Amino acid sequence: MNLEWKIKRFDALSSQELYNLLQLRSEVFVVEQNCVYQDIDGKDEKAIHLIGEDNGKIVAYARIFKPNDYFEQASIGRVVVKESYRDKKLGHLLMREAIRVIETHFEETKITISAQLYLKKFYESHGFVQNSDMYLEDDIPHIEMKKG
Repeated sequence: MNLEWKIKRFDALSSQELYNLLQLRSEVFVVEQNCVYQDIDGKDEKAIHLIGEDNGKIVAYARIFKPNDYFEQASIGRVVVKESYRDKKLGHLLMREAIRVIETHFEETKITISAQLYLKKFYESHGFVQNSDMYLEDDIPHIEMKKG
């Protein structure tokens, strides 16, 4: 694996990059999780897009928001790893990189996320703590978690 990280604002994404990252999000969040929901939610334009590529193919991705663009604190969302790459611990690399991007681009250490409940331990391993009761988002159990 030859992983390369790219950090781009919406207007810097090529049409091919945008197509490929939306395809990956749809592959996982709509098809794999069998969840009909509006992935294209009008927030991509505000986000920093963290893209992990292996030989030019998007295999990991997350959206990063500065404070007050999604939550009051900086935030990470749409955290996704291509299914065929999940055995490579890419999710952990992706989260470490996303946290680093927030620290360097926004000089922030406080982060809020809306996490799928089944990933609670994964996010706890990156310093996040549950901050809410379980709630349904697109019929999937979620919890709010905070770091910092």
